[in-house]
Amino acid sequence: MPELPEVETTKLSLQPLIHQKVKNIVVRNASLRWTVPDDLILLCGLTLNQLQRRSKYIIASFGDKKMLWHLGMSGSFRICDPKEELRKHDHVIFDFGKQQLRYHDPRRFGCLLWLDQNTQKKLLDPLGPEPLSKDFNTEYLQQKLHHKQSAIKVALMDNHVVVGVGNIYATESLFNCGIHPAQTASSLSSSQVAQLVNEIKRILQQAIQLGGSTLRDYSNAMGENGYFQQTLLAYGRAGEMCVNCETTLQNIKLGQRASVFCPQCQPLKNNIPSKIKPRKCK
Repeated sequence: MPELPEVETTKLSLQPLIHQKVKNIVVRNASLRWTVPDDLILLCGLTLNQLQRRSKYIIASFGDKKMLWHLGMSGSFRICDPKEELRKHDHVIFDFGKQQLRYHDPRRFGCLLWLDQNTQKKLLDPLGPEPLSKDFNTEYLQQKLHHKQSAIKVALMDNHVVVGVGNIYATESLFNCGIHPAQTASSLSSSQVAQLVNEIKRILQQAIQLGGSTLRDYSNAMGENGYFQQTLLAYGRAGEMCVNCETTLQNIKLGQRASVFCPQCQPLKNNIPSKIKPRKCK
């Protein structure tokens, strides 16, 4: 968290700042995942002219200078009145005169970096295709999964395969397709792969339309919560009844992440590796 829909929603909510000029920059705490550059003052006098998203990164263009923003696990941007009281974890402030953009991050796993050749090569170039793009299609995913012996849930969360399909949306997509999260990726049939591609696109588009998922403290730059969590059928529902067959949903750990599934609707079509065991629900 936040995942692709939350980052896309954040990017869209920042649009009111487009064409506005940076008046001042204040760094209250530079100790994020990577240290905030000490020359952000170079943005003063420049205009924010474009915002793009690549995977879970927001690319902010200020004339010929670009920044790469990542929300990490608990980061968020908020457009505020300059008179509004600062919060404890408001680490970086972009002053646009009548408005301020504040980066808030209690756990400090996010980043604000210059997007130069080194950052491009290290963080962006290795990424797989965008899930909502034409490049993410049945033929592509079949080719990527052909030799993968990892669980399909783990493969979908690999940013080298496809970007932005995090835990929430992978769990929901697999549930709706009737595919067990621990099924070996290479064992999926052509029809399963095609169904999964279509469902991932549908789920992500729906999540964006609903403003993303607010499970803890996520909100967009206008302070608005998302509502996709109200539609969740599997994620976070271990121990509850399946909405389709009333079987108790179970939870296993895959790639260090909780993976909820229905043993009736998502039958495992290959052996679970011995180290993967269903977790008992309290």
